[in-house]
Amino acid sequence: MSSVAGVEEIRSHFPALERTHNGFPVAYFDGPGGTQVPRAVAAAMTDYLLNHNANTHWDFPSSRETDAALAAARAALADYLGGAAGEIVFGANLTTLTFHLGRALGRGWRAGDVVVVTELDHHANSDTWRALARERGVEIRAIRMRREDGRLDEADAAVKLTPGVRLLALGAASNALGTINDVAQLTARAHAVGARVFVDGVHYASHQLPDVRAWSCDFFACSVYKFYGPHVGVLWGRRELLAALDPPKLSPASGEPPELLETGTLNHEGIVGAGAAVDFLASLAGGRAPRRERLALVSQALHERADLQLRQLWNGLKAIPQVEVYGPPPGTPRTATLSFSVAGHPSSAVAQYLAARGVFVSHGDFYATTAVRALGHEHDGLVRAGCAAYTTDGEIGRLLEGVRQLVR
Repeated sequence: MSSVAGVEEIRSHFPALERTHNGFPVAYFDGPGGTQVPRAVAAAMTDYLLNHNANTHWDFPSSRETDAALAAARAALADYLGGAAGEIVFGANLTTLTFHLGRALGRGWRAGDVVVVTELDHHANSDTWRALARERGVEIRAIRMRREDGRLDEADAAVKLTPGVRLLALGAASNALGTINDVAQLTARAHAVGARVFVDGVHYASHQLPDVRAWSCDFFACSVYKFYGPHVGVLWGRRELLAALDPPKLSPASGEPPELLETGTLNHEGIVGAGAAVDFLASLAGGRAPRRERLALVSQALHERADLQLRQLWNGLKAIPQVEVYGPPPGTPRTATLSFSVAGHPSSAVAQYLAARGVFVSHGDFYATTAVRALGHEHDGLVRAGCAAYTTDGEIGRLLEGVRQLVR
């Protein structure tokens, strides 16, 4: 970890961390819903807009510069996900890209085909396929979540993944409970029955470095605003599978991947910012090693630090009367995102109390409605705190003290 920037150096890149509220410095624990942005990302977007702004594929300098900037961003995101630049599709966000992919895949499906989702899923994933159930008569099966630890029921997965399944739509990690699923194992099981695999990587990609090749999945999507970039979505797909898709598109538009799935003029400045976010993370390792190697080093260092912070947060909350924590315990595959409840206090009231003290947490169901309902908090919601690259131990102490004061 010694070669990776420490937390104070990392914090120096984020102007948002200078904000105060009611006289308190703000501690941002809302990263699972969107992280803060470093200066380098904003500067890259500003530079593009002020100096290179044009539409693509025309024979004048700013248009060629735009083409080069988008190509550089594809290469950066390919390094981040473990794929190839020609397999990187950009769009508004994961939700939009998933609906677009779902419509393209669904054109070849018929009534009785099966899609398997899970109870842990963010509904941006699962509802895409439920829409196809209404439109195409596709059957939806959901792998159960174990209530006691927030993990998928492996025996139920074996029951649900049978011949005739067309797609397994799987979240790599739960944005509500922090659970990390065994993507490689579930992908192998799905492929064994002839199914393709789509991975919702939004929450995972903000905490660990994805590796789509090692997982052998077929499609993977995430949103860059969860790892220090702008509001842009990214879809990776095996090139031969992307080329075979039949998405809704204009007839003059490109029929070749990745542009095949990119509808209309894109958010060029956002895509430039997405590439800059990857480069920012790689820069935290320093040196001249290939970008993917530096990203892996940074990811490992940040994960080790976040794991210690998760233990601090988990143990501190469990020690407070009236507080219940959810999801897998520390020391098991999970992210440093923790949801909890305080007896007698709706999640919104807890969030408001902490916000008044400069501690910003999110509350509700986080669009993981099925999981939150299964835990008995459909109406009052959960409180969610996520550790990011800029989170300090002292900020976790402030969150814990705020909850203690609320209970007292």
